[in-house]
Amino acid sequence: MGSQRDRADFADTAGGANATTGCKQGSAKKAPAPAKAPTAAKKAPTPPPEKSAQPAEAAPTDPNADLVYGAYQRGQYKTAFDLASKRAQENNDPKAMTMLGELYANALGVKRDYAKAAEWYQRASERGDREAMFALAMLRLSDRGNVGKRDEAVKLLASSAKLGNPKAAYNLALLYLDGQTLPQDVKRSAELLRVAADAGNPEAQYALATFYKEGTGVEKSIDKAVRLLQAASLADNVDAEVEYAIALYNGTGTPKNEAAAIALLRKASKQNSPIAQNRLARVLALRTNTDDRLEGLKWHIVAKTAGKGDLMLDELLAQATPEEKTKAQEAAKKWLGTTQK
Repeated sequence: MGSQRDRADFADTAGGANATTGCKQGSAKKAPAPAKAPTAAKKAPTPPPEKSAQPAEAAPTDPNADLVYGAYQRGQYKTAFDLASKRAQENNDPKAMTMLGELYANALGVKRDYAKAAEWYQRASERGDREAMFALAMLRLSDRGNVGKRDEAVKLLASSAKLGNPKAAYNLALLYLDGQTLPQDVKRSAELLRVAADAGNPEAQYALATFYKEGTGVEKSIDKAVRLLQAASLADNVDAEVEYAIALYNGTGTPKNEAAAIALLRKASKQNSPIAQNRLARVLALRTNTDDRLEGLKWHIVAKTAGKGDLMLDELLAQATPEEKTKAQEAAKKWLGTTQK
């Protein structure tokens, strides 16, 4: 598959992706071997944890079993607000209180009011609702509406995590990795990531995979890293898809499977990952099959538009026939026009 040049340049990591954020672009290089994931000594490359909680887990998962949640799912936010208000008043229902907090926090059916959102989340938290604890912690950490209290946020995350909320465990792990809100403790971060990863959180699975790959807070293990990448990729984590595809392509920590690697790179490319688009372009552009080569050039143009340049692929595009260039450019333009609508 491809030439030795192709194989030699196909790196073992996605490059620019890291344990806690999406893909980040670097400058164009002739052999775009990616930078290593951040080590424990560096500031965690992550924004503040998730900005708001999703109420889906704060209510029964079957919309028919709960009128409040059902109205929310249908986008009938005013109805959800009225029903939740009644239930909160009459029954002191913590899930209804959490829903009210979500509606106020996101201006759904009511005017946005972070103070009221915090009040409802607080009331639900006091009644043991783990989703309310998580939502209030996120609100405190983001400091929206001047309701920021980071010490309290940490306690809320810890309480929510103890009650089995994987999102809380993941975000608490990020705080231990970051070393600003909490003293940096990469071992504790790894422990919390394991809790969240075991509960099926794909972001935690991807982050923990990076820990295992780099030996951060855990003993280095490529095999464990690849298993976690596989799990996260099955949950549509695009960064994990890219790195697992590269592992499959190179046979690193898993049996070599180039066909599966290409399929996964295509999937990630269609999810607008410039790194996946670049790696897929490198695989396809050197093939003898015209359709594959044109697809590779198309993805190179798309990735370059997003800032993922590649001098080798620039050379291949320059060497293409005028007809091939036109077809590749038209295909890229069509793709970009579709995704930017």
